[in-house]
Amino acid sequence: MRRDGIRFHNVGDSRPVEGRDGRLLQRVPESVRRELNEGAQSRMRHPAGVELRFVPDGSATVTLSTVPGGSAEQGTVRVFWGPIQGPTEVVVGPEPTPIEVSIPESVIDLEPAACEDLPFDPRVCRLQLPGEHRGGPIVYHGVGGDVRPPREDELPDRRYLAYGTSITEGEAALAEHLTYVSQTARRLDADLINLGSCGTAYCDGAMADHIAERDDWDVATLSVSVNMVGTFSPSTFRERAARLIDRVAGANPEKPVVPITIFTNARDVRRSADPEGMCERFRQELREVVAETPHENVHLLEGPELLPTIDGLTTDLVHPSDNAMIAMGETLAAELESLLEDDPRSPPRR
Repeated sequence: MRRDGIRFHNVGDSRPVEGRDGRLLQRVPESVRRELNEGAQSRMRHPAGVELRFVPDGSATVTLSTVPGGSAEQGTVRVFWGPIQGPTEVVVGPEPTPIEVSIPESVIDLEPAACEDLPFDPRVCRLQLPGEHRGGPIVYHGVGGDVRPPREDELPDRRYLAYGTSITEGEAALAEHLTYVSQTARRLDADLINLGSCGTAYCDGAMADHIAERDDWDVATLSVSVNMVGTFSPSTFRERAARLIDRVAGANPEKPVVPITIFTNARDVRRSADPEGMCERFRQELREVVAETPHENVHLLEGPELLPTIDGLTTDLVHPSDNAMIAMGETLAAELESLLEDDPRSPPRR
């Protein structure tokens, strides 16, 4: 989405806010959001992986606020210049908050050769919004100053789409760039499309259709889904997962589609957590779905191989903290790179 000379990355729609000026940013179009389960409708308004991107001429000011009444009424917006992390961190709350930026002198002074192989041009300002439980839904109020949206040659050639649970949305990581999907994207020199849905990754038909119909990704991971254990029967999980995979892979036969079984979690290691072995049962259902699919572009990855031990988990023994997120990103990126290299039609690294 583009507006006011800004490219709103990972934003599918913006909506008016009752009683306030500005536009509420959400990750999917409203027509899709309304068809998701009730919890996912809320999660798609949390800006995980959302960035406001532009190239300023001089100084510029972007004004943002959060929606009052949520679980997190303020969050920290971090400024990156292309792949370079800046020192600017601004806490945004319910009152409209200006974020002033200008291209750092160190970036202006860079030798052209130093930028040739970078996925992002360092002149591109990237306001990374706080997703998951690091902040609430964000309202955009406007921009002051002379800005333009980045050109295609100033952005990564590859795009990586990730669907999954709160782990994908990024819970427990201290910042957006530390989530496992962000770490994966960075290692692939790819742009991330984050469709993680905390506690509500139920393989909804509307989400399957939405991912299938998008034309802006080169590889997709479908991490499904610890959210469904104890909420759905294994047979219902199998049916929903099969439809998700069939719909996405069938509509995009030239792109790798990578289902991921449930990551190592408390049900695997606590004596009292899963006496019936339901978590492993769900993994087996997904293995069988992939084994039976007619689509050659579907490639299964095992969650316990990406996260083999509880080392690096938080104390709920479900959500990876920063160290585990980084390790997961390293392993997953290597697996996806191999799949992309095997496909001559996939965009090359710069």
